[in-house]
Amino acid sequence: MSKFWSPVVRELTPYVPGEQPRERLIKLNTNENPYPPAPGVETVLRDFPADHLRLYPDPESRALREALARELGVTMQEVFVGNGSDEVLALAFQAFFCQERPLAMPAITYSFYPVYCKLYGVERRTHVLTDQWQVDLDAFGPDCGGVVFANPNAPTGHGHGREAIAGLLERVTESVVLVDEAYVDFGGESAVPLVARYPNLLVTGTFSKSRSLAGLRLGYAVGSRELIEGLERVKNSFNSYPIDSLASAAGVAALEDREHFDACREKVITTRERTRRRLADLGFEVLPSQTNFVLTRHPELDAAQLFVGLRERGILVRHFNTEALRDFLRITIGTEDEMDSLIETLETLCR
Repeated sequence: MSKFWSPVVRELTPYVPGEQPRERLIKLNTNENPYPPAPGVETVLRDFPADHLRLYPDPESRALREALARELGVTMQEVFVGNGSDEVLALAFQAFFCQERPLAMPAITYSFYPVYCKLYGVERRTHVLTDQWQVDLDAFGPDCGGVVFANPNAPTGHGHGREAIAGLLERVTESVVLVDEAYVDFGGESAVPLVARYPNLLVTGTFSKSRSLAGLRLGYAVGSRELIEGLERVKNSFNSYPIDSLASAAGVAALEDREHFDACREKVITTRERTRRRLADLGFEVLPSQTNFVLTRHPELDAAQLFVGLRERGILVRHFNTEALRDFLRITIGTEDEMDSLIETLETLCR
């Protein structure tokens, strides 16, 4: 520990991303899309004028925000963009949750949220999931300084419908409710249409999952104009040029190809349900999922040993070494061939 670190840095426990292996493995650990982005993205990458890179990008990212607004059925003034949804979330924590009342969140959800709380000095109040491994929306009351959760939730996979979110917003009216929709395109119901009714709702999303652009780092938020302005104030006090010109053009191309988007996500959903059935046939308990991953455990086999056994055989999944999740593996949905290899390997390990 360095003597040069500030007290805040000394107390941090940083978020640990999934392993990015250098050797060739079947990579089912970081919820990346197994299919390439829309063909128009490749065209942008090939034809983008290199001379444009000597100029700063549009600080307002108007082209990307306009494309997102068309896709989501909102106005451009209700859209904010950033370098991946993680950056958007970080700016939202600064803009809305640095206050006296604690921030409410599920005890099991995206593990970056507690990191942001520690970094920004935000007190958090956690609420256990239901016995069905669902986020308990009824636990969030009006006395909090905000609410944040992933919907569908990570790493459990369950998602609440739009009307359930509306019920929460009827109770929590004096602070921001942030719904993180990183996985909503794989079977969830987006809360974006509620933005017109609830000025305290902020919905975040990403191009990393269903749009296959994890390597370009594009994320966004949708909310009332006053919430978007709050994000802009923080962004412009930190980095007024967050989206580079190439990433913006690629994002627009991805949004314009609806046919490719629908085909890829349907393939992921079909493969997910097939994988759930095959895991169940091997004796695994598999939580219902509206995401591009499944959370699963075997009643008789140790998850940590299964994780090691899979990796030794060239398949990488995610094991969370926490008290609540140590019995589970989170498995990203890959191609049909990749999931066939997973099941065949598990058949060997389960003998």
